[in-house]
Amino acid sequence: MFDGVIFDMDGLMVDTEPVWMECWEPALAHFGYAVPPGLADAVRGSAGDTASRILHEMVSPQLDTRAFWDYFSSLAEKIFSQGVDKKPGLDELLAYLGERGVPCAVASSSSKKGIERNLRFIGDLDCFQAIVPSSEVAHAKPAPDIFLEAARRLGTKPPRTMVLEDSFNGVRAGATGGFFTVMVPDLAQPNDEIRSVASRVCSSLLEVRDLLAQGEMG
Repeated sequence: MFDGVIFDMDGLMVDTEPVWMECWEPALAHFGYAVPPGLADAVRGSAGDTASRILHEMVSPQLDTRAFWDYFSSLAEKIFSQGVDKKPGLDELLAYLGERGVPCAVASSSSKKGIERNLRFIGDLDCFQAIVPSSEVAHAKPAPDIFLEAARRLGTKPPRTMVLEDSFNGVRAGATGGFFTVMVPDLAQPNDEIRSVASRVCSSLLEVRDLLAQGEMG
């Protein structure tokens, strides 16, 4: 069994990625731009300066990214305030880990307020011993900073810590940090690059629980 488990949030624990997808077109249109092909996939899982750099490269270097992210987030918040759906298998996996005393953390590109709101809504906030938003580390995913900080707070070492992710940038971050990194795909299926760096690809969080129980991971 692993010494600790670090969870991403959006697209892994809660079904929020479709909401973010829905916000791209009206948010960019508000600033006079169209959504270029591949933008959402390129940004997914990242945050801060990393995400803003991608916007400048793929949309326009003139885009005021601070104003854009504020507006983009305000659109999403209106939807999230109505609640979010829990991903299948989350309760079973958290129960399995909790029964065995395995500490868990959340490492997400969302704000701490957003993380806590979503986890409180689905009733799982108390299952986590640490919450690390990207704003609390120097570099966002695909840099490994957020996972390294989460492991530090849990008191675990990367090789003995499992990272659960749904995004390409998240998988890259976990692998770069030396973690046992499991991809549970949501909107994007793994390509050859991601399969080569991920420790495992599972179809759901329930499969993660089952493989742990069978001794095939950890």
